[in-house]
Amino acid sequence: MEKEYIRIILADDDEDDRLFFSDAFEELKINTKVQTYNDGVELMNYLNTEDAILPNVLFLDLNMPKKNGIECLHEIKADKKFENIAIAIYSTSSSEEHIEETFVNGANIYIKKPNDFNTLKKVLSDVVTLNWQYHTSGLNKDNFILRM
Repeated sequence: MEKEYIRIILADDDEDDRLFFSDAFEELKINTKVQTYNDGVELMNYLNTEDAILPNVLFLDLNMPKKNGIECLHEIKADKKFENIAIAIYSTSSSEEHIEETFVNGANIYIKKPNDFNTLKKVLSDVVTLNWQYHTSGLNKDNFILRM
């Protein structure tokens, strides 16, 4: 019998960020399967394949070449087959405009990328162990931004 895994996908064009993200999950010892993609086009190509295993949580960087996080968010929210994916915006930006735009367009949580590895591990642990059903039932701007 296979263990239950939390399936995680990160779309981020920064190779170092993808590496730190994967390393953090390895150190956390939470049963996860992590996939990473270099940009929004790669991500959406995968998600739209017939045999794609959909993630429980999708981390989207906002600023990616080819197709940015907002464009991906729009596509994902427009397709009913993706309705059970929790979407975490994962960005260096903390601009009110970006936060508002992603909130209005249906993202579940907004995370400013942490500057150090231990904070990153704490943030990722908090996000994947969140009770998403409870968290999204009363979604408002106060619980939308994950603050550390």
